[in-house]
Amino acid sequence: MSTAEITATDELLDQWATDPNGPVALHLKQKLLPVEGEGGVIFPPTYADIGYNIDTLSDGTKVATIDSVGSQANRMEPIFKSIKNEKDEELNPLAALVPQVEIILNPVPDDKDAKKKLVKGLASSEEIAKELEKKEIDELKQLWIANLERRQSLLDLAHRSADAVVKATPTLLPHISNAFQELNRNGNATPLCAIAPTSLLFGVWDSRDGTGEKRPRLVRSIIRAWDVEPLFSAAQFNSAWKSLDEAQQEELEKEAKAKKVKLSEKGFADAPVVFRKVGQDAAKQMTVFRNGSPNPERRTLGGVLAKGPIYRDVTINLVALRALRGADGETEQIRKYLLSLGLLAATSELELSLREGCLLRYADEKDEWKMVPRRGVPISITGFPDRDDLVKLATTAAEPFKARWPKEKDNAGEERPIPLEHKFDLAAAKKIVAKKDAEEETTTP
Repeated sequence: MSTAEITATDELLDQWATDPNGPVALHLKQKLLPVEGEGGVIFPPTYADIGYNIDTLSDGTKVATIDSVGSQANRMEPIFKSIKNEKDEELNPLAALVPQVEIILNPVPDDKDAKKKLVKGLASSEEIAKELEKKEIDELKQLWIANLERRQSLLDLAHRSADAVVKATPTLLPHISNAFQELNRNGNATPLCAIAPTSLLFGVWDSRDGTGEKRPRLVRSIIRAWDVEPLFSAAQFNSAWKSLDEAQQEELEKEAKAKKVKLSEKGFADAPVVFRKVGQDAAKQMTVFRNGSPNPERRTLGGVLAKGPIYRDVTINLVALRALRGADGETEQIRKYLLSLGLLAATSELELSLREGCLLRYADEKDEWKMVPRRGVPISITGFPDRDDLVKLATTAAEPFKARWPKEKDNAGEERPIPLEHKFDLAAAKKIVAKKDAEEETTTP
């Protein structure tokens, strides 16, 4: 195996972003361990009907997906999200690198029936409603904001700037739509890079009544466990049934029969937890018992025994990065900006508490990045920039795009980015739900 090495310099980073003959990718392979140690039992994600996503190779080796590409992207993207303390001071230095777009999911009622809606939403009883009706509408609005208002960052949306929530946010949609149209028609990524750069970073598909524009992920990460053995679980739920008297039991049984429900499902009867539930179609194919014995495919899942290594593979796609273009003079700016964000996302140490029963940690002290050329063996990268250097690099690269973000002055008189607040419109969402797509319109009699 080659021991070729190359030292990361500012010039090399620029080459990654701009040189059409440069390397095709950067790759990081991180070995992970269960906190219990090697060979520990971990719980992969569970999918409807199939259970765990486990592939069996030709030699019989079983490989389990521990965290999918989509899930990893959704864990990385919020590293750029604003986090503030009680004094409204920003705690996350990465938040200044991307626009902080926020959608208010339940905005304050502001129509002719506003006061009535405010009182109804805030009141938990008739007595409280009477007290609220005495208050001025401005005070009611403040109470609504303090107690009921829910916001969601664009960085938290599963489909990013192409999410259905964005489509139902009238003041945000034109900006996003124009950005997708510019990208689709002219190949100009500048508008989308200015308002939703992480959509380009982690991939986006404008599939919902949009342009159909589809962009691959620049940063791709996945966690797999090798040579796994699936395990099963069994449990017994003991209710308070035996503590009830006969009359109480009789009444509950009568009610359950009348309502056609099982007492065990309502917590009033003992119940074994041995078999997992699946959909009706799957249940027809996967019966609870097969050939007189419990069917393993229907047993309650109990994690996997990871006999082999657990790896997190992170890839930065430099070919896809260099395929992005901007308006005149902006192409290199876009590529350098997104590369700096991608390096920050790829090198951030994510918390690896993935779900109940799946707490992992990084096995090695340091990471080893590889530069993947078009031909030949990958090359080890030495002197890889640390987090502080990457933040400085990204801060400089973000400057041309920050000019497009609105600003406000903080207590020290310095300008800072402010959230781009937009209100979700339920009426617009209902129109989206009611609208038939092209396929439905052609097949409806």
